[in-house]
Amino acid sequence: MHEQKVVIITGSSRGIGAGCARELAAQGYIVSLMARSPQVLNLATELGGIAMQGSITNPQDLQQLVETTLARFQRLDAVVNSFGDPPRPDLLDISDEMWIENFEMLFLSVVRLARLVTTPMQTQGGGAIVNISACDSQEPSLGTPFSGTLRAAMEGFTKLYAKRYRSDRIRMNSIAPYFVADSLNELEGWDVPTDLMWGRPATYAELAKVVVFLLSDDAQFITGTTLKVDEARSVII
Repeated sequence: MHEQKVVIITGSSRGIGAGCARELAAQGYIVSLMARSPQVLNLATELGGIAMQGSITNPQDLQQLVETTLARFQRLDAVVNSFGDPPRPDLLDISDEMWIENFEMLFLSVVRLARLVTTPMQTQGGGAIVNISACDSQEPSLGTPFSGTLRAAMEGFTKLYAKRYRSDRIRMNSIAPYFVADSLNELEGWDVPTDLMWGRPATYAELAKVVVFLLSDDAQFITGTTLKVDEARSVII
């Protein structure tokens, strides 16, 4: 019998992260969750996994997350880097502090977690990482300035990491969705177009199924890419 695979999911108290946690648990993964909200502890209990409260911008929290996961399960097969929604200020109203805070969230957290999980994955013989990006990461919008800059950098790191560690059979990909929500009410305040392909956004469960595919052996030749799940809204770069 194969051992159950173990996945770390950040930003997993709600939204995309929680959706990924539910779908991966349904697919037989053991989930190790982290978020700032205490809701993450309840979700882990519901899914039969573990969780800790912490921030992805705190290197010590990330280290504790990885160390706790490995101590508990002696393996680590996958990582999903999920994030809360960054703020949407006017471009030149963004202070240095806001740039740095969001750089740590959307870019450095991915780098820091990669440093922590790569050696265990090398020892184990491989692994897979998926970073949650956004469809405006390579086609910037003034409404979401952090995606068009910092997530673009994250996707660049995704490609470099994939090149560096493909011989170790460690894959890293990003996924760039358009609007994702279980209800249009969740998107209040956003400029949601009226011509969505199915008349609604993708649900968290639907996006999670794409994440599951990218982590699976069915995607074993896919690495270093950003998969756009965006109704052809963005340009291809």
